[in-house]
Amino acid sequence: MPAKYIYIILTYVAVQLSAFLVIPFRLYTNVDPLTLMVGWNIGSFVLALIISCYLLRDEINSFFQSRDKRIGQIVLWTILGFFLVLIAQVASTVIERFVFGAPVGSENTMQLMQVARQAPIFIILISILGPILEELVFRKAIFGSLYKKMNFFFAGIISGVLFAVLHNDFSHLLTYIAVAFVLAFIYVETKRILVPILAHMAMNTFAVIGQLSLDPEEMEQMLEQVQFILVGGF
Repeated sequence: MPAKYIYIILTYVAVQLSAFLVIPFRLYTNVDPLTLMVGWNIGSFVLALIISCYLLRDEINSFFQSRDKRIGQIVLWTILGFFLVLIAQVASTVIERFVFGAPVGSENTMQLMQVARQAPIFIILISILGPILEELVFRKAIFGSLYKKMNFFFAGIISGVLFAVLHNDFSHLLTYIAVAFVLAFIYVETKRILVPILAHMAMNTFAVIGQLSLDPEEMEQMLEQVQFILVGGF
């Protein structure tokens, strides 16, 4: 694995662990805890993104200097990737509930949405900053390095499991692995990390809109209808 990828991964890990640094500020300042947490998370992710872009500056410059950016291909694969991720997520969620009895909603997602409802600026992290950094770490650095040494399936499984570990939501392990596989697939097909980044951003934004516009009971009813369509005839 190239050193710059290792540094990107370490930067991302540092961002995740930096949340513990907020605790002393919460104890010894009068700043609203929610404001402090949201500000800290957005600030740390922005810093991590700046560091990651600096480490990848040669590849970024190469893309912008290229005469054949294949914008049309990027747009088409982004749209296709969004629908593939959506299908994978719905299908895997139905399997998790129908076969394994997993709950409908993801606890991780619910916690993020709770914060977003109280501080809408937090959506920037969910829809933009998070997807960019996650794709740089899990698809470009981890999957991309593994794919050079093993086949697609095993590289996808390993990166997908690590993707699930990050979200600390093992009851929906299948969903995280399925989504990771789709994102890895479009990365391999397009050879551009920008495409899975855009597809991931689109999926997260779609999820945010759905979560904020529907209450949990309505979402459960929708999932039951999808489940009936997919497996009701068997």
